[in-house]
Amino acid sequence: MKIMTLGLRAALVVALAGSLGACASSMMSSNTVDRNDVGRMDRAVSGVIVDARQVTIGGTKSGVGATVGAVAGGVAGSQIGGGQTEHILAGLVGATAGALIGDAVEEGATKQPGIEYAIRLDSGEMIYVVQPADYIIRNGTRVDVVYGGGRARVVPRR
Repeated sequence: MKIMTLGLRAALVVALAGSLGACASSMMSSNTVDRNDVGRMDRAVSGVIVDARQVTIGGTKSGVGATVGAVAGGVAGSQIGGGQTEHILAGLVGATAGALIGDAVEEGATKQPGIEYAIRLDSGEMIYVVQPADYIIRNGTRVDVVYGGGRARVVPRR
């Protein structure tokens, strides 16, 4: 019985790590195009970067972290206590705590640094675009702002 419990715990740890790894790999990148964007036509306007500031792009709360945390916490909690009632109550408390912790871990693992660019378009209009900070564009750089489908990205002119 004890070997099965250890095996189950190890499996839960591996599942949690795998789930959080999947969350982290879903982070945005300036050079990554969403599968749904392939073949979509966008428009572009030109301008110049006049300012940039660092921001934090909030993490995701897809429910994966909470679900995995609830299962792990429930299983771990159900091991506490002497009788059936104590096992059930401890399992419920463990599941609740695990869900809260798993949710927070997922959000923290998928949070990432970003840049908010202030761009003066050739038309004179000022716009602001936030994107991941994996590629920094300096002030004074000519850029194209590619937009469509309610989204925009800033691309240096070649």
